[in-house]
Amino acid sequence: MRSGKVHMDPLSWESVETLKAVLALLHLPHRGSATDLEAEAFRRLKAFLAEKGIQAETLPFRGVRSYGTELLAISLLLALSPLSPILPLLGALGFFLYFSGQRPWSFLLDRYPSQNLLAWKGKGERALVLMAHVDTAKTFFLYHPKRVRSFRQNFLANALLAFLSPLLAFTPLKWPLGFYFLLQAALLLHRELRAAYVEGANDNASGVAVATALFLATEPPKGWRLGLALTGCEEVGALGAKALARRLPQGALLLNLDNVGRGELFYVEGEGMLRYTPYRGPLLEAARKTPGAQPLRYRLAYFDALPLAQRGFPTLTLIRLEGGVPPDWHWPTDTFARLDLEAVADTLAYGRALLARVWDATP
Repeated sequence: MRSGKVHMDPLSWESVETLKAVLALLHLPHRGSATDLEAEAFRRLKAFLAEKGIQAETLPFRGVRSYGTELLAISLLLALSPLSPILPLLGALGFFLYFSGQRPWSFLLDRYPSQNLLAWKGKGERALVLMAHVDTAKTFFLYHPKRVRSFRQNFLANALLAFLSPLLAFTPLKWPLGFYFLLQAALLLHRELRAAYVEGANDNASGVAVATALFLATEPPKGWRLGLALTGCEEVGALGAKALARRLPQGALLLNLDNVGRGELFYVEGEGMLRYTPYRGPLLEAARKTPGAQPLRYRLAYFDALPLAQRGFPTLTLIRLEGGVPPDWHWPTDTFARLDLEAVADTLAYGRALLARVWDATP
């Protein structure tokens, strides 16, 4: 397997030490979305930035601690197809909305405190923001190393059955289909009650470390502001990014870093589990001209970049993959001991080259 290493100019000693320091700060049992440990991680990060002379603003919002409750409710609606065709119709609609990045029921569920951190350097009308999510996810059997490479196929099969369920409710197939979604609801309930949060070294302490080190080591040119946005609740619907969108200047460029701790480096051209949203803008154009990363249309899940791209922000995401999936994705093996510090540092070097190319292209 190719290492995916990017051989750029050597990083400064300070940048390498920043990477190590941020990774150490985030080495908690977990940083589950909207939990006390997520809050502790943010407290540590804000204090670290203050020590470096950066005053980061805390942007509070409310979210959920797991996506399981929403998917469980959708599964139950689909499971009740033998009772009424209206129920699976509602379930199919909920499935489509959720996996398209929309949660019209959020006002009922978003009751746990979370936050984003936002810091700025420089002055100017143009803005470029480095973004990475702080929180970690619960594990689930679909992320087992023997199953995870079939994650996309499993999702598409599930989507097909969900969208067919209102029609199949008029046929004898409604009984086995109802049992299938009832079993799925039971597995999601088990996840809610018993599954543990993962440590989250690769996903996404690695991205937070790169974004923070790149921010601290970079002075934006005249006419530009450089931002650092560290978000919460990405793992439960990119809720932090949705809250962040209201605080960003119009037209700001967004460079998102996610799962960059091991594997081959890719730059993402667009994403979407159901509807595909293409990225656009100077960062994507620069990535196509910067050697060291391969292009990728990401369809496995979603990034914090998705709600921002859907709102018209020019975005780009950097990610590392092994065998087509993030290493140790949402599995208990996502530990700090398994991080490849050289891969993290090379991602930082690539990000530095990317920003230089963007700014060199500015009139």
